[in-house]
Amino acid sequence: MDPGERALWGDLMSLGLTFPLCIVLGFFLGRWIGGWFGHATGGQWIGLFWGVGAAFWELYKVSRRMSRRDEEELRRSQEGRGEAGGHEDRRSDGH
Repeated sequence: MDPGERALWGDLMSLGLTFPLCIVLGFFLGRWIGGWFGHATGGQWIGLFWGVGAAFWELYKVSRRMSRRDEEELRRSQEGRGEAGGHEDRRSDGH
């Protein structure tokens, strides 16, 4: 497995862990902090929205990183094809 593929799997696994963890932590931390102020229910909703926002921010960052990696891979493959002189279909009979 090449390093690029390992990095892709690492990003995907981190998303699988980070997404639910952000939501659950946001919910319970919001409830706990809201309890200090006497509004546990309001705090849990604020924390839940904060956790969902954090999860989607992480999703955005990972998707940007994966997009950049794909663009670099495409550019490298195009440069490699250009250096090899092209692989156009040329027939020796003139057709």
